[in-house]
Amino acid sequence: MRQWFFPLLLILMTQEFAASKPSPNELTTHPFSVEDMVRMERLASPEPSPDGKWVAFTRQSWDPEANKTTTNLWLVSTDGALLRQLTTAKQVTDSSPAWSPDGRALAFTSNRGGSHQIWTIRLDGGEARQLTSLPVDVGNLRWSPAGKHVAFTAEVYPDAPDLDSSAKRDKEKAESPVKAMKFDRLFIRHWDAWFDGKRQHIFVLPVKENAASGSWEVAAPPLDLMKGVDADSPTKPFGGAEEYGWSPDGQEIAYTAQLGRDIAWSTDLNIYLVSVSGGEARCITSENKATDTGPVYSPDGSTIAYRSMARPGFEADRYRIKLHDRKSGKARTLTEAWDRSPGSLAWSRDGNTLYATAEESAREKIFAIELATGRTVEIVGEHYNTGVAATGGPGGTGAGSQLLVFAQDSFMAPAEICRARADGTGFQRLTRINDERVALLERALPEELTFKGALGETVHSWFFKPVGWKEGKKYPAVLIIHGGPQGAFTDHFHYRWNLQAFAGAGYAVVSVNFHGSTGFGQAFTDSISGDWGGKPFEDLMKGLDDALRAHPWIDAERVGALGASYGGWMINWINGHTDRFKCLVNHDGGFDEFSSYFTTDELWFPEWEFKGVPWENPELYDKFSTARYVARWRTPTLVIHGAKDFRLVDAEGVATFTALQRKGIPSQLLYFPDENHWVLKQKNSILWHETILAWLERWLKK
Repeated sequence: MRQWFFPLLLILMTQEFAASKPSPNELTTHPFSVEDMVRMERLASPEPSPDGKWVAFTRQSWDPEANKTTTNLWLVSTDGALLRQLTTAKQVTDSSPAWSPDGRALAFTSNRGGSHQIWTIRLDGGEARQLTSLPVDVGNLRWSPAGKHVAFTAEVYPDAPDLDSSAKRDKEKAESPVKAMKFDRLFIRHWDAWFDGKRQHIFVLPVKENAASGSWEVAAPPLDLMKGVDADSPTKPFGGAEEYGWSPDGQEIAYTAQLGRDIAWSTDLNIYLVSVSGGEARCITSENKATDTGPVYSPDGSTIAYRSMARPGFEADRYRIKLHDRKSGKARTLTEAWDRSPGSLAWSRDGNTLYATAEESAREKIFAIELATGRTVEIVGEHYNTGVAATGGPGGTGAGSQLLVFAQDSFMAPAEICRARADGTGFQRLTRINDERVALLERALPEELTFKGALGETVHSWFFKPVGWKEGKKYPAVLIIHGGPQGAFTDHFHYRWNLQAFAGAGYAVVSVNFHGSTGFGQAFTDSISGDWGGKPFEDLMKGLDDALRAHPWIDAERVGALGASYGGWMINWINGHTDRFKCLVNHDGGFDEFSSYFTTDELWFPEWEFKGVPWENPELYDKFSTARYVARWRTPTLVIHGAKDFRLVDAEGVATFTALQRKGIPSQLLYFPDENHWVLKQKNSILWHETILAWLERWLKK
């Protein structure tokens, strides 16, 4: 689906409860606010040890006085009894933990030396040691199961003979007084970066253990497994280490990449196999012209599981799980009958089961899929679960002791590391890093509503009372519209559109998972394509009406609407189609779909949504261009846009603001020169929230 709205796990960086001088409000019970949100610590990347006794994870904090972040590695035992800090450097980023096969050491990337290099640290004590001093930054580590190599990714020029040559070319560009760029194909820029000719490639680094010191050393120079390949792996802008994997014998790597000159309007990602010694890669998914990604080898090495879409050009198609038999070269679909779209895959230790996360009913759940039958069983069904991995528990590695480790968050609290048995029993939170801070927060309990929306079909919505709600008092409300449009509001601690921040400011909050939302079946998701202003708009209006009926204490005359990306587009659409809102907020929303086609980065998206290219099929581009309805606009609107947004360029926000100003409609423009489609920086996020809340207060409270 279109990743215009949802955050990566590292969107905002946060602060330890005791770090920096706390404000008086921080130490007493108080309503949830943006200050609380950005000060939460971020836990991510849970990686179980080979013996199943430990989970390594990253823990990130923000120092607001220095405006610096620190990310360190921590360990927690899988019984939850022991919590241990592994790295302690300040104002650095230690990330991408990868266990050695014997479980005695971790490799990780760190910028503590000025650039992102590979470091190692032993679990039995001692300081971290720098393993590489390469001329380029590295990331996305994976230690070979055989222990002889560490794989990593680095950005290089495909025609450069070695890493030094890529670094030299970068230095020459940086020192040149001429900054002009030339292009002869798309992409010229993607998400928030201009294309500079470099590609992200997978490298393998031979390593060995020094018997005398117990430290790991480089045994030979790194080898580019994609040498000369004009493609990225992992794919940009959001791919990570989950897009490639080692074979159990350490002799082969499977990776995801997209080749060809049509990458700006094609979704044909493929999976390639390459020997650890290099050479030409072999594509195993060439027959499918839609997306194939996320290869994971079975424990015995006989099978590669991966996620596959069926419809070329449609990024929100349902993923099926496919199984590639390495001996026969044939693939079969395991989950054709399962109307859900898995987001990650992990094998059980015995190779008989796959564990997958998938969105369902506004939650990110964990499922088990039997290989023999394709039967799917829900394992963890509440809240928002990511990073699932299977491991043997302490005392054994058999089916009876197998554990799943993962990160779980919810509307009520940020992510903590958790575990459960493979059958879903024995759920346990292993960490409670943010509990002390969360305990001081007054939050609203999420409520779920369902109503008859467009086509008479059932539609889901979330509802939050304002914090401090008192019976007999009237309260204003906000309708918050998700982006995508193939996305959803889930039970998730969001680090930008956190619904608790609006409830904490005294507003009733309504959020509708309208037609087109994910997690309610593929047909429901498909229904928005070609109908942006139809069923979704109807659902939003009916969902708001349903909330007003269910909660008559809401003042229907004091309701605002807010949205980002597609949600921002919908704000403009609302302005041209109803006068029911007192004010509006549009973050990085679309204005003119015809012109936007020629300035956005990923062309497959509008071509699918509006049924072709605009010069051949202009009807839907014209119908759903909010610019066509400016004559009807009359609602006060706050417009927000980022200069580095290449998905919906800043001209869309400027055009929206210009139309509002020229019509004499009360309006403001908040412009971030240093942000992309998302607001990523903590102090920018604080300003973002303060500006929006001030706008809401002006129109809904005063």
